[in-house]
Amino acid sequence: MAIVRRLHEAGITSEHAYAAAFGSIGLSLLSWIASMKAEQAGVERADRWGIFVGEWAPTFFGLGLALAGYEREAPTTTSKGRRSAWLDHPGDKTG
Repeated sequence: MAIVRRLHEAGITSEHAYAAAFGSIGLSLLSWIASMKAEQAGVERADRWGIFVGEWAPTFFGLGLALAGYEREAPTTTSKGRRSAWLDHPGDKTG
């Protein structure tokens, strides 16, 4: 939990981790396409690049879940003084 606390104190929120996860999914596709077009190594090499980058997504999703749990327990504001969008509920009037 010390790593999650330090990331939170550094200003990294669950939204950042989730954005990185979705970004890595897109980057996985782009790296696969780029490898297919730029290299003559064939589809096997492209698959390896796509899988390598695609494996980052679960790590970032897990980090996002850990940060979201920490944000729920920590004070309700982020380092910039606003609530996390993942913590907002339809009935909340703050934000």
